[in-house]
Amino acid sequence: MNTRSMRAVWFVFVMLVLSSASFGQLRISVGFGPPALPVYEQPLCPGDGYIWTPGYWAWSDDDGDYYWVPGTWIMAPEVGYLWTPPYWAWVDGGYAFYDGYWGPHVGFYGGISYGYGYFGEGFEGGRWDNGRFFYNRSVTNVNVTNIHNVYNTTIVNNTTNVNRVSYNGGEGGVRARPTGQDEIAVRDRHLPPPSVQMQHIQAARGNPELRASANHGKPPVAATARPGAFSGREAVPARQAGAPYNPPANRASPARSANNGRPANAYHPKDLPPMERPAAPSTGNPKTDRKYQQQQQKLQQKQDQERQNLQQRQERDHQQIARPNVNEGRKQQTEQRHQQQTQQLQERHVQQQQQLQQRQAPPPRPESKPPKGR
Repeated sequence: MNTRSMRAVWFVFVMLVLSSASFGQLRISVGFGPPALPVYEQPLCPGDGYIWTPGYWAWSDDDGDYYWVPGTWIMAPEVGYLWTPPYWAWVDGGYAFYDGYWGPHVGFYGGISYGYGYFGEGFEGGRWDNGRFFYNRSVTNVNVTNIHNVYNTTIVNNTTNVNRVSYNGGEGGVRARPTGQDEIAVRDRHLPPPSVQMQHIQAARGNPELRASANHGKPPVAATARPGAFSGREAVPARQAGAPYNPPANRASPARSANNGRPANAYHPKDLPPMERPAAPSTGNPKTDRKYQQQQQKLQQKQDQERQNLQQRQERDHQQIARPNVNEGRKQQTEQRHQQQTQQLQERHVQQQQQLQQRQAPPPRPESKPPKGR
């Protein structure tokens, strides 16, 4: 297969990856699966309007390790919005991560039974009614003295995850596929995690005790009553690991980026990893190679400058919303806009690199014809 054909196949693969992310943004793929979901108790709901977001295993490229993001109560970013949890799924020889998101309907989350209303399909922990969120006391921990908008509906969980498997597909994974309702949810308007939820995730990533290699699937903080509350009475430890977990000896190299190399939950350009630069051109023509090398360097300088410019603009936005009179809603909207800007910038840069490589690919050599008479 010649170089141009190989690039065409790669382009088709990228498009397939993008289309496969329709139920959640596909961000990274890891060569070995995440630990089982730990066993823990749900902390008491801190107040009216909070919605439960279950804990899950995330991946850190810096540490080459899974880490536990504790379940927590989060204020919905908009009235009527619900949380679709992230999930892992076996895709093309690796475990791929799909981001969670907020939307008017709960979408596909791999059939993973996270518990407390998330039993593999939809959400049974509560519902919106006339602008207020009502809690199902049969599956959520709510103090009725403080919260009166409650109901009690017994849920028969037919998707009991006895092994507490935390991924879809592959060996031993959950066997679930998107339903028609999930396809409807795909077409909804989605919102990324608000800033307080992002800070909760980042705090978990920076806590060495939450790494799977340290806690062996039994995190010391499995859930919190409020985001970021990793100590004190609001922090709930895991009762036990969902299953024995022994991480591979070499964890640093199995991860590879997906969805055009975009990292999970990159809110600002400074959160993005360095762009993967193509190897030096080698067409066999030194003059042509120098020309291609100059084009690559020019594109790299232009993209680096665009990252810096966007980072500076976003930092100015942060100075504006840091004022005391700025409400939380405006701060969340700003962070959501920043994430969209950053992701769009990264996607555009990857496309520019792909287009440059396609232009630089040497033309296919004509097939030689056998001499006449043979």
